[in-house]
Amino acid sequence: MNGLPPFPLKLTMPESLLFELPIYLLTGAVVGFAAGLLGIGGGLIIVPVLTSVFVMFLNTEHVVHLAIGTSLATILITSLSSVRAHHGHGAVRWDAVRLLAFGVFMGAFLGGWGSQFFSSTALGVLFGVLEVLIAINMLLDKKPSPHRELPGLPGNTLAGSIIGSLSSLVGIGGGTLTTPYLVWNNVSMHQAIATSTAVSLPVALAGTFGFLIGGLHAVNLPDYATGYIYWPAFFGIVAASVLTAPFGARLSHQLPVKTLKRGFGVFLLLLAAKMLFFT
Repeated sequence: MNGLPPFPLKLTMPESLLFELPIYLLTGAVVGFAAGLLGIGGGLIIVPVLTSVFVMFLNTEHVVHLAIGTSLATILITSLSSVRAHHGHGAVRWDAVRLLAFGVFMGAFLGGWGSQFFSSTALGVLFGVLEVLIAINMLLDKKPSPHRELPGLPGNTLAGSIIGSLSSLVGIGGGTLTTPYLVWNNVSMHQAIATSTAVSLPVALAGTFGFLIGGLHAVNLPDYATGYIYWPAFFGIVAASVLTAPFGARLSHQLPVKTLKRGFGVFLLLLAAKMLFFT
């Protein structure tokens, strides 16, 4: 015996929710602030946290699918709050959003719906690898060519489809990949962060729908789940994140984002290790 309790814990649903909800509220407060501050959807934090919580409390083999689908559903609400705050500062590049929107939406739906054909282990590894790459990009902070600019509609549609499909498949929202893409095309950091929150909306909407449909026929889902969306986690995270996202968005226009990104990059490496080795 190693002294550790068996998982999942043998609790009734009301008892389980008493332990789960405080975790969801704290997670929501953190990811809402990060979404507004750095232009990310929050899934980079939500997915690793939810996989750990679900392993402990839910008796199902679909923990990663549920974590990703629920993450996308929360990002939809968090992004709305962040976009409103960034738009108030006039920082959202709506021309870039329009160029990316169609490709992002279609890619996100296909990624969410296609998740049913991946095992939880495969999704966990894919998430961990992508999180490592994103962390490295944040830490290196490479500068683009001064002459590079956003391509036209065909190029942005292709880029949007890649951003949407990858983001949806691992539940991270579009902002995490859109911000470096925009910065690489010489959009200012603050505008890239603000615009990325808007791009997260079609990713989260289409991805959530895809995960909901993809999981409708899954067996052994927990109570209070519809497809791969687990509603107690959704409501707990959203309740806190909508309060902290505008605060993060306001601070993004005042704080040294480069320093914050590097610190967040180190944090992402730790979360990636969790997904790669302890899922």
